Amino acid sequence: MEGEQNATLRVFAGLPVYNEEETIGTVITNVKEHVDHVICVDDGSSDSSARIAEACGAIVHRHRVNRGYGGALKSLFAKAIEMEADCLVVLDSDGQHDSRDIPKMLEPILSGKADFVIGSRFVEGGGSEAMPAYRRLGIKVITAASNLSSDLEIQDTQSGFRAFSKKALDRLRFDSEGMELSLEMLEDAHEKKLKIKEVPTVIRYDVPKGSNFTALSHGFTVLAWAMISLSQKKPLLVLGLPGLGLFAAGAAMGLNAVNGISDSVDALVGPGLTAVWIGVLGLAMMATGLVLQSARNFLRHLLIKEFGLA
Repeated sequence: MEGEQNATLRVFAGLPVYNEEETIGTVITNVKEHVDHVICVDDGSSDSSARIAEACGAIVHRHRVNRGYGGALKSLFAKAIEMEADCLVVLDSDGQHDSRDIPKMLEPILSGKADFVIGSRFVEGGGSEAMPAYRRLGIKVITAASNLSSDLEIQDTQSGFRAFSKKALDRLRFDSEGMELSLEMLEDAHEKKLKIKEVPTVIRYDVPKGSNFTALSHGFTVLAWAMISLSQKKPLLVLGLPGLGLFAAGAAMGLNAVNGISDSVDALVGPGLTAVWIGVLGLAMMATGLVLQSARNFLRHLLIKEFGLA
């Protein structure tokens, strides 16, 4: 492993693997130059990925069926904790991430400046080679929704290149099995007051396979999770404001219908009923937002009072 500063620390790399026989051998060989051990979680592959990984010297944990990215990360964390890892660097097994950036990922953890490090494409010095414009836009939308709910101001919430301290490994808990885990993990780290830092990295998109998830399915899944989380944390923003807009639209339609009272009654029935249900829906959304916000404030106050938790 590069350098002697990590001589007393056990640094592991973790690779989720699903049908990556074309690239897994090269990735493991490159990664081994920077860490003490490599753990691969074979997530139900039907090819020779697991055998190649073992032949290259990796520790392989097998899933009988494909559990998804979140399931693979859970197994990586469990195995790293079992083997008493001091640091865990997680990167993709398809060659998108540059293993030469591993020391840069580890530096904030080794110096005590961070517990959770993200290799970011969107901070100064980072980048993405041949990244499609639609994917970039999707990541920006998901990141904006995530930052609204957490106030973390992370620039690249979807990067799979991440590093964790022993403290983070012991404290982080997550339930998601799919790609939405990327956001859940950030929120859990924020709630547990772990120090999060982004470092620049370049991610390639000209690799043989790339992501196993289509941009559309990945985007909808993660964005849906972000919006649900946002509605729980800021119900007035997600429900109250749209409700106010619907109520205003219903009121405007109602006034327009009243102004046309001299016209035929039949012509007024449709717009009138539409105005009523839009207005009622708007009121219901505003009321729901107010109730959820009040309940959240009450529970937050109770936690602070009883347990000293924010």
